[in-house]
Amino acid sequence: MINILSQTIEQISKEKGIDPQIIYRALEEAMVVAARKFFKTNEDLQASYDPETGTIEVFAVREIVEEVDNPDTQMSLEEALEIDETFEINDLIEIPKDTTEFGRIAAQAAKQIIVQKVREAERKIIYEEFSDQVGVVVNGIVRRYEGRDVILDIGRTEALLPVREQSRNEHYAQGDRMRCIISEVDPESKGPQIILSRTSPELLIKLFETEIPEIYDKTVLIMGAVREGGERAKVAVHSREDGLDPVGACVGMRGSRIGSIIRELKGEKIDIIRYSPDILEYAVSALNPARISKVLITDSENKIMDVIVPQEQLSLAIGRKGQNVRLASKLIGWEINIRNEDEGKEEIAEEEEAIQLPEGHHPTTSLDSVDENLAELLAEADIVSVEAIAESEVDQLLESEGVDEESAQQLQEEASTFLQRLQTNDEAEAPATDTPPDTRAETPEEPSQEDSSEDSVEDAEGEPAEDKNEGK
Repeated sequence: MINILSQTIEQISKEKGIDPQIIYRALEEAMVVAARKFFKTNEDLQASYDPETGTIEVFAVREIVEEVDNPDTQMSLEEALEIDETFEINDLIEIPKDTTEFGRIAAQAAKQIIVQKVREAERKIIYEEFSDQVGVVVNGIVRRYEGRDVILDIGRTEALLPVREQSRNEHYAQGDRMRCIISEVDPESKGPQIILSRTSPELLIKLFETEIPEIYDKTVLIMGAVREGGERAKVAVHSREDGLDPVGACVGMRGSRIGSIIRELKGEKIDIIRYSPDILEYAVSALNPARISKVLITDSENKIMDVIVPQEQLSLAIGRKGQNVRLASKLIGWEINIRNEDEGKEEIAEEEEAIQLPEGHHPTTSLDSVDENLAELLAEADIVSVEAIAESEVDQLLESEGVDEESAQQLQEEASTFLQRLQTNDEAEAPATDTPPDTRAETPEEPSQEDSSEDSVEDAEGEPAEDKNEGK
């Protein structure tokens, strides 16, 4: 019949998911420590557990030698032969120790060793199980506080929600249920190994995937997400189907889909933004709900832009403590400088004055498809006039950010049409502007002496020649 000790080991093994052999070794090591404390000896003590009988034997191991130097670890051949005639030099002999009189201190030490070894084995199993689950959402129940950190029961083990990963507007009570994301698994931690987060953007993305079918099946893609946990978040979405509105899909009927996510995050504000590959459009969307007048790229290499807003929209664009512009900047990956409209107009005027067009050339904004933003991008490639667009190679136009091959060809065609129209208009207006209205325009360039003297008389008398002829 299986004894009580074997039953206890089997129960621990099943509850903790630990190999029984680990518990056997822990038990043997514990008995050796207890024996060493009890016997106060320097002998080489070892222990052996028999799971069939549930008994533990402790014994001292000695090596058989011809001449004994250390009686704690060695035995002479003569002594060994008295025990068993088959022993030879270099054999090892096990001398049993009586463990029936182990005291309370020795038993307590043995218990501590067993608990420690079982805990180490359990931590190793937990690490192996959860190390590949970083980024997975788990359901947890608040169990207790340790300082300002929260300990949650996630089923298999306990996990830590540190104060740095807690949302600012959330308060947790014992028994509260919540969803968290596994942000880290620490094999060396003395406390819970699994670190959870309620502020990670990954948690927001996972909640979107859970609540919104179009995101789960990849019909709508999340192109970026940023958060300041408990206060505000921005999520950029893009639809892979032309007829599907990605923002509407995320909001749901009367806000039903986004509403469930906001409730899970305890009222955190979430801005859903339509993603655009055009960085200027993307910046305008990212700064919602502020109304933007103009976006100017000041340094494309270092990704710096100026955003011009009306004076009454300035505080909305910046947000409370700079939160709106800070999140927008993180989302699009550009540094954003917010300026009011008056400052922007002065700078634009200065920039326009700085661009000197060749005589007779027309600014690129003369074309219908070129706005001020595109004009600035073209200017960075040294293309500042319609004439320059018409004369440029397609490759040179492609150097401008936001200009692809199709739009480059379209720009060249539009520039050529514009210049041809100007030339046609000039030719049509030439007779009316270059030819004088009287008949003298047809006379030779060098007038005759008679005509010259007549003109001189007319000038002298102050009367037109036509009047003199009528008098005659």
